[in-house]
Amino acid sequence: MSRVSVIALALGLAASSLALAASAATAPSPAITAAVADSNRPQADKDRDADRKPAEMLAFAGVKAGDKVVDFMPGAGYFTRLFAKAVGPKGRVYSLLPGELATRSQKAVDGQKALAQDKAYGNIVPLIQAVNAPSIPEKVDVVWTSQNYHDLHDAFLGPADVAAFNKAIFSALKPGGVYIVLDHAGEAGSGLRDTDTLHRIDPETVKKEVEAAGFVFDGQDDALRNTADNHTLKVFDPALRGHTDQFVFRFRKPK
Repeated sequence: MSRVSVIALALGLAASSLALAASAATAPSPAITAAVADSNRPQADKDRDADRKPAEMLAFAGVKAGDKVVDFMPGAGYFTRLFAKAVGPKGRVYSLLPGELATRSQKAVDGQKALAQDKAYGNIVPLIQAVNAPSIPEKVDVVWTSQNYHDLHDAFLGPADVAAFNKAIFSALKPGGVYIVLDHAGEAGSGLRDTDTLHRIDPETVKKEVEAAGFVFDGQDDALRNTADNHTLKVFDPALRGHTDQFVFRFRKPK
């Protein structure tokens, strides 16, 4: 075997080892697997699992039993229910709805009430608070927002003071806690141009804004990336809905 072949084989084995290590690091725990398999989850949620990859998302966030989690702008509670089961009875999930949205959407308020009243998820605590001044009752391990970070820049949320919001999230987390931002990717270099029209945001803009609050970028998950999405369509377009190019960033509060 030539020296070049030996080097190539060694590099191949090293790459395989790294891939296995990465896979092991993000493998879902039994608690996460059980949360996804939970029979109490609405069928509508289960039908979206293939597209949303919940087990991988929770594993990337590092959600574990006993954790305290904030789900910001929870929608109908897709991830809220998953968090509730994954953290278990010793954990807690704060479903945080901005007051600015609550005044405009009875549907959003009703969703909060439904989560709070569902006996299968007794560890969910609904909160309705001003977007610029969220006040979580205790320090938490994870703050999560899915497909909604871009909305902070839009008129129906004020628009929010994004710097103040991110600093409030930083304060709410325990040292070492993580802030997960999952959103629809905008065209590179587009900044905030498409947040209101296409409901997209430039991933690099998110990095800059969150890091400005004191967070350290701690990795990304590419499971929801879609190279077929050219970033020019609105995320609700029937040709693309549910399959947009999405980025998932993890930011950590330094210990």
